[in-house]
Amino acid sequence: MPKEIERKYLLADNSWKNFAVGSAAFRQGYIAKSNDCLVRIRISDKEAWITVKGKQVSFTRSEFEYQIPIIDAEELLKEFSFGNQIVKTRSFLVYQEIKWIVDVFEGENSGLIIAEIELESEISDFDLPPWVGEDVTTDFRYTNSNLAEHPYNEWK
Repeated sequence: MPKEIERKYLLADNSWKNFAVGSAAFRQGYIAKSNDCLVRIRISDKEAWITVKGKQVSFTRSEFEYQIPIIDAEELLKEFSFGNQIVKTRSFLVYQEIKWIVDVFEGENSGLIIAEIELESEISDFDLPPWVGEDVTTDFRYTNSNLAEHPYNEWK
């Protein structure tokens, strides 16, 4: 079963920009959500994906992701996401040969910037970059699914 093992951090400063090697704009929404799983639709440029994620335990959860036609993604978001969508620019970074991403949120979540690293296991060893701040991995408020329903600017 595919697993997502991820850590999330707020940023201490903007020096992360010096490590960026590319970026992409994303729009995403959630079309089903329960205590045990959620279903996300994500669109970037001319590509789209449907993702099913299981319940997070510590910082691991099941994740199944499949590319879908963009027209289907647009219809799914329109019909089922109830307008609860996230817009963000994702930057791709490399620090000490490890891939990181930084999401800069827009709209009702503007002002929020989160760094993420995906790991092979929960005990993977890595050095934190100097631009990484507070660990928010287990703070549910910073999950994208929560931000879609309860934007950052409502609770910060």
